[in-house]
Amino acid sequence: MSEIINNREQQTDNKSERHTILQQIFKDLHSGKNIDEIKAYFDKTIGKVTVEEISQLQHDVEGIPLDEMKRLYSTHTEIFKGSIEEIQRPERPEEEPGHPVHTFKLENREIEKLLNTNIQYHLEQFEKEDTGETVLKLMEDCNLLLDIDKHYSRKENLIFPYLERYGINGPTNNMWKIDDFIRDYIKDAKQKLANYNGDKQSVIGLINYIITEVSDMIYREENILFPMALMNFTEDEWVKIAHESDEIGFCLTAPVVEWKPERKALDEKAISEGYIKMETGILSLKQLELLLNHLPVDITFIDQDDVVRYFSHGKERIFARTKAVIGRTVQNCHPPRSVHVVEELLADFKSGKKDSDDFWIKFKDRYVFIRYFAVRDENGNYIGTIEFTQDINPIQAIEGEKRILS
Repeated sequence: MSEIINNREQQTDNKSERHTILQQIFKDLHSGKNIDEIKAYFDKTIGKVTVEEISQLQHDVEGIPLDEMKRLYSTHTEIFKGSIEEIQRPERPEEEPGHPVHTFKLENREIEKLLNTNIQYHLEQFEKEDTGETVLKLMEDCNLLLDIDKHYSRKENLIFPYLERYGINGPTNNMWKIDDFIRDYIKDAKQKLANYNGDKQSVIGLINYIITEVSDMIYREENILFPMALMNFTEDEWVKIAHESDEIGFCLTAPVVEWKPERKALDEKAISEGYIKMETGILSLKQLELLLNHLPVDITFIDQDDVVRYFSHGKERIFARTKAVIGRTVQNCHPPRSVHVVEELLADFKSGKKDSDDFWIKFKDRYVFIRYFAVRDENGNYIGTIEFTQDINPIQAIEGEKRILS
């Protein structure tokens, strides 16, 4: 590495050469070479890096093991901090209250306040004396920090799908894994505090690690992810994202106002009153949609290419769905760590090995029954999968009989 540094006297502007150099830097990081030496090489040859270049690099390292991903993400942040070129745009809608990026940043300021004021202070008190009171304070802080799940869920279910449509897959494939990793560690810290057994250093190390990882994720969002989205998304897409954010919820704060851009290009078409003739009846599109939305189950349908084509929109969905998932592959709608389960199930349906599969889980205060059915045509050809999700707590509570006449 030092020989290369000595042989290069200036930064390169050639895109192909820059990409080759950046790829080599990532390989050197992956192989564990000295980060100070790599940083010096980066400053010498690259200097400033664009979000497009970073996006391409994140796509290039797709598929590496999670433990290695954690280490690399940390070193990436160290290499790129202070070196990312600001995108020059004539308009900055994200500065308008209510714009999705404005709200994301508002949440980030609240998260930073929680980290740097409450958690840092209570951690210092805990380090001095791990009393029941200091343990309880930290546990309360972790409970508040778990609200970050809403922030990450909006990012994963609203920002990522649109990035994919523009061929930008790095954040979807890699950032989601780190989001899950952060969620798990906050839950782990909360569990350790709830069952505190005197292992003081373990708690201190874990919470310090969470502070670092969450802070680094804020940097990646505001310097890479959001600029990348702002550079690509249309105003209509931002309006849709803002409109659907309420369904997932907000973290520690909420939009100060509803965002209404001056040019309201989005014109949601009313449902056509055309009729659909089926084998056992005729319904208008309006009747069909209302019928599906009033079923006591949540329904999602994906086609033979694993693309989400429809989901019902009842009053109380069990799992959040946003319209951004329509047209997205089902694999990209699940956290990376559970994708292999989805793919195994679909492979069994497509091969004919299975026609259905059931799962049941505890989720918050509900007992959720999840059923999957392969949909086949009259010739037995696979055309997609239906997912039914239902809260069966009320059903399990049924006793005795209740007849219609009663």
